[in-house]
Amino acid sequence: MEKKILIVAGEASGDIHAAHLVRHLKASSPQLSFYGLGGKNMREAGVDLSFNLTSLAVVGFFEILKNYSRFKKIFDDLVEKTRIEKPEAAILVDYPGFNLRLIRALKKQNIKIIYFISPQVWAWGKKRIDFIRKNVDLMLVLFKFEEILYRDKNFNVKFVGHPLLDNVKSSIPKEKLFETIGFKMNLRTLALLPGSREREVLNHLPVILQAAQEILKKFHNTQFLICRSTTVRREIYKEIIDKMKIDFTYKILDDLTYEGVSASDLAVVASGTATLETAILNKPMVIIYKVSFLTWAMAKALIKIPYIGLVNVVAGQKIIPELVQFDATPKKIAATCIHLFENSQAREKIQAELYAVKNTLGIPGATERAAQEIIKFLGQG
Repeated sequence: MEKKILIVAGEASGDIHAAHLVRHLKASSPQLSFYGLGGKNMREAGVDLSFNLTSLAVVGFFEILKNYSRFKKIFDDLVEKTRIEKPEAAILVDYPGFNLRLIRALKKQNIKIIYFISPQVWAWGKKRIDFIRKNVDLMLVLFKFEEILYRDKNFNVKFVGHPLLDNVKSSIPKEKLFETIGFKMNLRTLALLPGSREREVLNHLPVILQAAQEILKKFHNTQFLICRSTTVRREIYKEIIDKMKIDFTYKILDDLTYEGVSASDLAVVASGTATLETAILNKPMVIIYKVSFLTWAMAKALIKIPYIGLVNVVAGQKIIPELVQFDATPKKIAATCIHLFENSQAREKIQAELYAVKNTLGIPGATERAAQEIIKFLGQG
């Protein structure tokens, strides 16, 4: 007999993780069918999507407010569809701004809540932790420190490890990649990762391209790989690059971020999942982030941790330089990159610390373990 499951993911990374989870769940329990909100990866995995939520990916309090009416309609439509479908359970993947509100509506319908990839409650304070403990029936976390954070005799939390360990690997050797794109093996190479949302790219790409021009004043023989997230239109990148009239050697890599990072000597990475992916690839990096002034001011008042880079949060210390908001200037980014280019000991120290971070993420097979925990949980219902 068919069992329906609601599944919701709103970010590009969540869409990928959710799609892998759906495939594992279907392999274990073919009677499960899925509907909800997500992106192209979830659709390809067989989820009946009401809306491609990843196409609405925005960052910042005020950017979200601008899209409030669209989000509200999507939310209301999903709640109504769920009232009709009566799913066995709901699997919510990260995306706290939407999913934590959705929990309230789903609980009114007595739907069991499974949360895969915890919201970053450790950054925002205790109230969210208490809310999750009261309302989530099964919490599957990616980091060991999250399991400790949630641990309570009445709360069902499982550490499954990080799915990135299965997925983050380069499929093309550096020599082949460089030959294909016309890059030289003997030149310094810097990977530029401006983010996975359009607003992030608009905020970050002009700044890091200016930083690239500053770096060239010191190191003339440097080439740049601009790693494009497929969730952001290529035209956005081209418009920024054309407007700046840059004249150095660069290539836009489409959907080859792991290959680009692996082939580079150093990376400039917008804060987010990409910092952890770069860590798994054991590549030294500089973390940057810029938002609107009002969003920054509100976040500064709310965020309870000293670092924003996920790799630093997992490490429990600042192992990677962070240049945030007013510090994310072309000159400071360039100076930090130049220091790392010139200092092999600093790069080696970072690589040793990144290796230690990778070892805290568990072992490969996280998504399969998550699927088995869900199957077990559903079997108890």
